[in-house]
Amino acid sequence: MAETQVQTVSLRAKEEEVVSPWREAWRALRKNKLAMAGLAIILFFVTVAVLAPVIAPYPYDQGELVMKNKPPSEEHWFGTDYNGRDVFSRVVYGARISLWVGTFSVIGSVVAGTILGLLAGFYGRWVDTIISRVFDIMLAFPSILLAIAIVAILGPSLQNALLAIAIINIPNFGRLVRSRVLSLKEEEFVMAARAIGMKDSRILMQHILPNSLAPIIVTGTMGIATAIIEAAALGFLGLGAQPPEPEWGKMLSDSRQYIQKAPWTVIFPGLSIMLTVLGFNLIGDGLRDALDPRMKN
Repeated sequence: MAETQVQTVSLRAKEEEVVSPWREAWRALRKNKLAMAGLAIILFFVTVAVLAPVIAPYPYDQGELVMKNKPPSEEHWFGTDYNGRDVFSRVVYGARISLWVGTFSVIGSVVAGTILGLLAGFYGRWVDTIISRVFDIMLAFPSILLAIAIVAILGPSLQNALLAIAIINIPNFGRLVRSRVLSLKEEEFVMAARAIGMKDSRILMQHILPNSLAPIIVTGTMGIATAIIEAAALGFLGLGAQPPEPEWGKMLSDSRQYIQKAPWTVIFPGLSIMLTVLGFNLIGDGLRDALDPRMKN
């Protein structure tokens, strides 16, 4: 009986050892007030995006010209724009577009960049040379100019803007994963896996990739903030979302000529972009501090 209890305690201790790094990271993250503030901001905008049809008092694409550029009031909390549309409703629906573009463009970048980085770092030689040179060529161009070129070729649309943002961010994740793989593949546990005849695919998926997740998560979180800004920039230039879609960058572009007459049409979309980006940056900083062993006391 005593031996059974000892074995049970030992198994529980081993399980705690397996999950303790992530639990410890979560505990450290919860103690970071700025990170929790960022998480609260993100959850707020996600809730707004999900409940947009319930929250928005008016259709985002309908307005009355007699209500053109009206200041904030009880009827229109954020005022109206140059077409008499409710700015509050458009900002609420705009959260859907900005979060959708930011999240899915980064997911695409992470998936493609991780695959290429794993191959380049693990196999080296000509595979590494080709992939690294492609990354170097892409990074030689300013990211926003490369995105503009891609959208100009494919045609202005929200989907093409998402694709362009995903493409220009692939090298960032690819080089990050490559550098991580170069250090991990020389570790003893990887060499032991090779010695027992484990296939390369299993080594990559079971040993190298799990040990590369922390920097990918941190960079991906901050990448969403960058992607939202890039989407807003493309929308501002007329290369992203097209009318009447209420994308925040497009709202800024459409209202810039009324900035003195109706500043609320610019202030509220601009604040939404700023707060969303701030939220992702704060949670990204918190994740970096929680997941990076060098940041721990």
